[in-house]
Amino acid sequence: MLRWVLFVIVYVVLSIYVLQALKTAARQPWVYYVYMFLAALVAVNFIYQFTIGEADGRVLSVAKSYAFGFLLTMLTFKLITILFLFSEDLFRFFSGGYEKLFGASREFSMPQRRRFLSSIALGLAAIPFGALLYGMYRGKYNFKVLKYTLEFDDLPDAFDGYRITQISDIHSGSFDNRKMIEYGISLINKQKSDTILFTGDMVNNKTEEMEPWADLFATLQAKDGKFSVLGNHDYGDYIPWETEALKRQNLQDLKDLQKEMGFDLLLNEHRYLTKGDDKIALVGVENWGKGGFKKAGDLQKAVSGITDADFKILMSHDPSHWELEVVPDEKHFHLTLSGHTHGMQFGIEIPGWIKWSPVKWRYKHWAGIYKEKGQFINVNRGFGFLGYPGRVGIWPEITVITLKKKSLT
Repeated sequence: MLRWVLFVIVYVVLSIYVLQALKTAARQPWVYYVYMFLAALVAVNFIYQFTIGEADGRVLSVAKSYAFGFLLTMLTFKLITILFLFSEDLFRFFSGGYEKLFGASREFSMPQRRRFLSSIALGLAAIPFGALLYGMYRGKYNFKVLKYTLEFDDLPDAFDGYRITQISDIHSGSFDNRKMIEYGISLINKQKSDTILFTGDMVNNKTEEMEPWADLFATLQAKDGKFSVLGNHDYGDYIPWETEALKRQNLQDLKDLQKEMGFDLLLNEHRYLTKGDDKIALVGVENWGKGGFKKAGDLQKAVSGITDADFKILMSHDPSHWELEVVPDEKHFHLTLSGHTHGMQFGIEIPGWIKWSPVKWRYKHWAGIYKEKGQFINVNRGFGFLGYPGRVGIWPEITVITLKKKSLT
């Protein structure tokens, strides 16, 4: 209860502070009333969804996710506005103090707010405000197909030109638009890759989240099959369970559902993809992540029976696994496919110019292709979304990787 009281106090103080900028910049009273109504509506909805409206044990239902998203949008608008207002208020305060100490009247009087500064503050705050709203309305389903060609000296000849489609982080519990998911599925199938590899986090917490979408993902097709691994959210670790038996059953149900959808789930094991006499080893580990994330992955178990000469593709949900265990391993993993980071669902990307997201401060390898010690990793930005129900600048990704034999000339 205390946390909600503190939340309301802080929120009201911030709202009143921003109201001063609106009163300075706008002369029409209806603007103030609309602002106060929206600010109150967002706060009331957020409190309701996370208290009375919490109908089940899921961390973020669709309704709660939107409540969080709207609150984040409103707070971003407020904080950017306040940053400018506070800077001006410091100047006004010191000006008033100077006038009292050295002025002719010797009275403390702060100068009036300058209208153009309030207008600039509101204008700048409106940019991320609009971007976050767009991210919830359109950005979260703005699927992008990213294509890479990777060359290897020792790629088996029969696999020259082999195409892999990677998807990751479906987070089906967050979906709210079947038509757009159908569109995303159609984009995947249009790539006509040899195989489809899914690198974990099919659900937010519960298998039942995937059930309304299972028929769509079952239509994914690739001539050499569909393979998958588990991500940290697939284990159901982030919600309370009445018994451990229910939690274990939830995980087993997810494994069974993946099989029903046509995925070959790799649990610290491997398969061989073959073309004539040539083959590549497809290795899949359970989740292994730094910073408190589950470490169920067993790389040595997964590669048991694989020779050093085999060409190896590893599926591992968390890219920190690649950095800490895969690259240093004595076996050479030619290509690792990961996800997990979502690119934080927020950032700026202009191909060839800039790639930035706050998540870079948490993960060294957070989006796209990286190479160390002759080994590649692709970190997929994710198909779905979690928490904030949108994406800004970091769009949902379908990755197509073409393997090529490096020319000797």
